[in-house]
Amino acid sequence: MTEDTGGRAGLSRPDGRAGDRGAPARAWASGSAIVAAIAAGTLALHLATARVYGLFIDELYFLACGEHLAWGYVDMPPLTAAQAWLARALFGHSIVGIRLFPALAGAGLVLLAGALARELGGKRFAQGLAAFAVATAPGDLLAGSYLSMNSIEPLLWMGCALVLVRMIRTGNARLWVVFGLLAGIGLENKDTMLLFGFALVAGLLFTPERRLMANRWFVAGGAVAVLIFLPNLVWMIQHHFPHLEMLANIRRSGRNVELSPLQFIAQQAILTGPLATPLWVAGLGRLLAGRGARPYRALGLAYVVTIAVLLALHGRVYYPLPAYAMLFAAGAVALEAGLARPGLGWAKPAYAAALAFAAAALAPLAMPLLPPTTYLRYTAAIHLNQPRIEHRKASALPQLFADRFGWPEMAQAVAKAYFALPAAERARCAIFGNDYGQAGAIDFYGPALGLPKAISGHLSYWYWGPRGYTGDVMLVMGDRRAVLEREFAEVQPVAEIGQRYAMAQEHFTLYLCRQPKSWTLATVWPRLKVWD
Repeated sequence: MTEDTGGRAGLSRPDGRAGDRGAPARAWASGSAIVAAIAAGTLALHLATARVYGLFIDELYFLACGEHLAWGYVDMPPLTAAQAWLARALFGHSIVGIRLFPALAGAGLVLLAGALARELGGKRFAQGLAAFAVATAPGDLLAGSYLSMNSIEPLLWMGCALVLVRMIRTGNARLWVVFGLLAGIGLENKDTMLLFGFALVAGLLFTPERRLMANRWFVAGGAVAVLIFLPNLVWMIQHHFPHLEMLANIRRSGRNVELSPLQFIAQQAILTGPLATPLWVAGLGRLLAGRGARPYRALGLAYVVTIAVLLALHGRVYYPLPAYAMLFAAGAVALEAGLARPGLGWAKPAYAAALAFAAAALAPLAMPLLPPTTYLRYTAAIHLNQPRIEHRKASALPQLFADRFGWPEMAQAVAKAYFALPAAERARCAIFGNDYGQAGAIDFYGPALGLPKAISGHLSYWYWGPRGYTGDVMLVMGDRRAVLEREFAEVQPVAEIGQRYAMAQEHFTLYLCRQPKSWTLATVWPRLKVWD
């Protein structure tokens, strides 16, 4: 098939047929089969490596949130906590089970990339290339390696993109209801769904395809999205929009690494892979200016709007990551068409091989493939490492790996100190964590050690209160002795906590504190709130 010249004419055969002459491929070698094989490999890779490192700090928090199901939390909508609850209900303490849903999401995104390439007119090579580019993008490998909002977010963004492409191709405005369903679920997962939904609609407004919005189905789709999002919206109103308060605190603290526009764009190449970057850049160019992709210009404009808003708001560098599957798909279609000329057939396997080699070289930086000592030797040899996203001090490992170490050892040290107390004191001893990782480690690993649930003022832990403790006996994690001595008559160090590869803030002295000075936890709880 040659490059399409009339927009939709090149979409008449999205069936994965192979060869420039359109000869039918064997089923096992069709575009769909290749994409499915890549997706299966992605799933297998994530499941095989799920236990190489321990639980990530955020996973401990999400698992705790799963024990307190609600329609919202300080820093997120409810879907991730619901996933955590379901994973625990199905698989208990199994790390592989906890990370099954993110792994499935990563495989699902690969399937979506292939489907987008097919919808945009791509044949077997384009479908397989788009799927492989997504499967090996460092940012997507990271997102699929642990439970978080970021693992399912690309599925929902690209689900909306695929529905929009299908709508443009077929003219079926009823698909707005499906778009609204996915967007509503996306809003229950992460607030940035609002940004991408706005970007897609803005992109449509600047193209002739705006006609698709001039009907009752567009309104119906919006109503479906709002209806699904409504419980979380009501929760946020009732709780005075705590997420906004948290974001303001983070900005004031300067915790996040802020990048210049040029640095922000440059780091997109790291997240998507340096050799894959020309592919999505070509895809963006095709969507914005290619004749054959003119009906789908809204997708390219949506990416531009997304980047512009994130630059204006100093969004985190990984926030645009869910949008790249559609650019990879468009770029793969463009490359397939460009290489259809005689004498260029060799370039397809050559580029695919180069992409595979680069992916293999970068994969250990994105997901836990190597033991820590091997990882450190490897990064020293290639002179590359993960980009910093926060100003928190890491260990020898970068933050996104260091935050997966030290939690079981922390719980064990606390348990030793806890059971060294007289039985009467143990019954009223509260275990206080200064961040949700410390409290989450006690909540996840503690029950098997005989520990009660922890308390904390960090993020949603603050809503769960002091759990009936008065504060007259406390084991306090992550605080300074000088601070504690202002609050308690007796402060005693009982353990030194810190695993070799854990983040710096998770190396601390555990203090046993007794006799609070004229206060109880109930009276001081409001000022223990830490939302950053």
